[in-house]
Amino acid sequence: MQAEAMNVANTVTELMDPDKSSELLNAGLDLVIQYGPNLIFALLIFFIGKFIANIVKKMVQGMMAKSRVDPLIIGFTSSLVYMGVMIFIVMAALGQVGIQTTSFIAILGAAGLAIGLALQGSLANFAAGFLLIIFRPFKEGDVIEAAGVVGKVEVIQIFTTTLKTPDNKTIIIPNNKLGNDNIINYSTQDTRRVDLTVGVSYDADLKEVRTILEDIVAKDQRILKDPTHLIVVGELADNSVNFFVRVWVKSEDYWNVYFDANETVKLRLDAAGIGIPYPQRDVHLYEHKAA
Repeated sequence: MQAEAMNVANTVTELMDPDKSSELLNAGLDLVIQYGPNLIFALLIFFIGKFIANIVKKMVQGMMAKSRVDPLIIGFTSSLVYMGVMIFIVMAALGQVGIQTTSFIAILGAAGLAIGLALQGSLANFAAGFLLIIFRPFKEGDVIEAAGVVGKVEVIQIFTTTLKTPDNKTIIIPNNKLGNDNIINYSTQDTRRVDLTVGVSYDADLKEVRTILEDIVAKDQRILKDPTHLIVVGELADNSVNFFVRVWVKSEDYWNVYFDANETVKLRLDAAGIGIPYPQRDVHLYEHKAA
């Protein structure tokens, strides 16, 4: 203990020595002169860069808001851009001080690769969701057919899209499936064509059938006059003569017209005594007599 006390006393004595203090002060001044400007420049780079990063973030938010992008995507993307710019600024500031940033960049690159491999499915869903919101092949409230299902779009999120089916089931579809599949949007057009196939027996009077079908179309006020309708003999099938009926309606009237027209056609043909055939098979029995 006495030896340690003596060492401390000697150190204090040396520091109190004017010559030693002068040497330390000179060394400190040399460090300030050598690294001070670089440190000041590094701080300027950081604060000015942070200011620029905020401006870039607001610009991204403004451009995406003008494009009516989902607010969730706006917040996520602007934050991602801000973080990317700040990483670049911090690297530049550290390089100004003299710290080698090569190793940091390598570590960040390796970490990004590992994260990308681990989350490649989620990243694919995110990228697809981002493109869906940017290009808007459909919007909330549209009825679409995609990924093997049909439903009304309830919510478009970053990773998934939620549909509600006509029988009130909720279907959550990964955005990557929507991005890689055909999308049929039934809500983009104001009008739709109703296609009906009416089969009658071969012994029916085709002119009478056409007259009945024309009358049905003329009396339904929901069927549009322009574009005009089409009623033709479209097929001589195995068991029936098939009329193709093509009429145009407003999109919101599609299913009501479709169901009502099928019922009306059946009732009118029954009333006229015109049969609607169904597949039939004739079976012939042969008796085999033993010799």
